[in-house]
Amino acid sequence: MSQVSQASKIIEQIPAVLPFDEHNEQLLANGHPSDWVNPDPAKRYNLVVIGAGTAGLVVAAGAAGLGAKVALVERSLMGGDCLNVGCVPSKALIRCAKAYAEVRDVGEFGVRVPDGVSVDFPVIMERMRRLRAGISPHDSVARFSELGIDVFLGQAKFASRDTVEVGGKTLRFARAVIATGARAAAPPIKGLDTIDYLTNETVFSLTELPKRLAVIGAGPIGCEMAQSFARFGSEVYLIESMHGIMPNEDPDMAGVVKKAMDADGVKLLCCGKHLNISQTDGGKKLSVDSHGNHYDVIVDQVLVGVGRAPNVDGLNLEGVGVQFDKTGVKVNDHLQTTNPKIYAAGDICFPYKFTHTADAMARIVIQNALFFGRAKTSTLTIPWCTYTDPQVAHVGIYEKNAKEKGIAIDTIQIDMSTVDRAILDGETQGLLKVHLKKGSDQILGASLVARHAGDMISEMTLAMVAGAGLGTLAKTIHPYPTQAEVFKKAADAYSRTRLTPFVKKLFNTILALRR
Repeated sequence: MSQVSQASKIIEQIPAVLPFDEHNEQLLANGHPSDWVNPDPAKRYNLVVIGAGTAGLVVAAGAAGLGAKVALVERSLMGGDCLNVGCVPSKALIRCAKAYAEVRDVGEFGVRVPDGVSVDFPVIMERMRRLRAGISPHDSVARFSELGIDVFLGQAKFASRDTVEVGGKTLRFARAVIATGARAAAPPIKGLDTIDYLTNETVFSLTELPKRLAVIGAGPIGCEMAQSFARFGSEVYLIESMHGIMPNEDPDMAGVVKKAMDADGVKLLCCGKHLNISQTDGGKKLSVDSHGNHYDVIVDQVLVGVGRAPNVDGLNLEGVGVQFDKTGVKVNDHLQTTNPKIYAAGDICFPYKFTHTADAMARIVIQNALFFGRAKTSTLTIPWCTYTDPQVAHVGIYEKNAKEKGIAIDTIQIDMSTVDRAILDGETQGLLKVHLKKGSDQILGASLVARHAGDMISEMTLAMVAGAGLGTLAKTIHPYPTQAEVFKKAADAYSRTRLTPFVKKLFNTILALRR
């Protein structure tokens, strides 16, 4: 079989790399080279890692760097969801959507642009494919082979409690790591199986902009893509079964984003009931009840932004005593499965399905699997961000969590409209909430909605990890003017709460004596 026909066969199995242009050809050559020959296995490996997404790659590279003999198995594309159908392509599209919005709104800054500014969707998608391909060497078969890792392409299957089979070869291990991630799964929507629909695994293969797009699910994926496609020029309907958008986020934060999405033209149908989908001559028809009204929406494409299923198929986990269910592989706080020789990391076993948590878990696995460590996932402080415009970032507990757990808190709120740099940038939509242990400056959680919230939330995360309270932030000099000054304002607000009537009276007495 020729290299071209082999590549075509791989494309059939991995539709995310369509269309087959020079950029996706490069992506394939790095992530799943058609001429790759699996190596002869070592006698025994310190680690056999199954899955070459973020968790698997970090485990493999970290362990090999420490001198371990490592085998890495991948059945699809190296880089996993993040590189191929997740963070990398989605953020490339979001940046283009933001660029268009900046041009659209540039008049308020006194800049005049010619009439007829438009979006070239094929160019946007070509740019995404080019950038994704440019990043792919970092996750490539070649790079990990150069690190001294034995890379095997194919379906892995546990053959015994200490062996894995792949491509007719047996890999014996002291420890193994399951890092196979999760995939898009169809939610139980009537009629969904009667149409062709998009998921995060196929939406980045589009080459033409849908004139009409329905997005099901107003979580992070749904909101990011709904806003981006609306900015590109699609007529977008966002359908959510719960109220509003981002139902897991602070309602005030989500409310700010909703206003921005409304302005971008996204039509939200929330509290959606009795959703039914069918194919008609005019397009894909979605019938839904929202807030007591019935809607029949005709669109060209449907993007399903909800539903995930763990990638456990074909692994023979039941044969080696590894428990799993529809949410994924069961692990303890040390990421050990019910087979003590086998660990898991990433989306396959953790409720927080983020690239950065997969990375953090991989580092825990290296400690625990190779060096008898006792590192725990429960000690992790995990921030996250939804990259709408403005962005929503969070770390720690929400107000609702505190109430559910009976934790008494004080909450400090600062509007971005009081931050000089946000005013000067024309980016005043947003606010910060910091939740403190009642009567102290200990930070238990923080939520921020702002244009650059994802870049800014790390200051709160670092403070929490270091055990530094708002009092420490009050002493920290922030460059002026920056939008991160919102944290200094929160710290100053906390400091003012310490000026109780008794303290104020005491200060007045001292100052009177010094006149």
